[in-house]
Amino acid sequence: MACDDRKLDKIHIRDLRLRCIIGVCEEERRGKQDVLINLTLHADLRTPGRSDRIEDTVDYGAVEKRVIATVDQSSCLLVEHLAERIAQVCLDDPRVERVVVSVDKPGALPFARSVAVEITRDRQTIG
Repeated sequence: MACDDRKLDKIHIRDLRLRCIIGVCEEERRGKQDVLINLTLHADLRTPGRSDRIEDTVDYGAVEKRVIATVDQSSCLLVEHLAERIAQVCLDDPRVERVVVSVDKPGALPFARSVAVEITRDRQTIG
């Protein structure tokens, strides 16, 4: 089903705190740093809302596990690239029509709590 203008339901995965190698500076490449990830998965949840069956919905536990594995194994230079990879993982679930991915990198700038990148991808814009 293609993503259209109709209102989709949302599943939020909030404040997923992970560690990975990320950054362009040599010192950033030496070890893993904290990243904070927030996901909004857009899907049609009417069927599982009526059926109460896990088979009818987005298995957000499985999505989370795939995101954790992707981030844990990553060695990206840019937060933007990490966000794009996470979006692709989320859209691998055929029930997810659109995803909003926010990746925060705490301490990236000296006087800011964090720097964050937020992207929105759907089946037409990924790739």
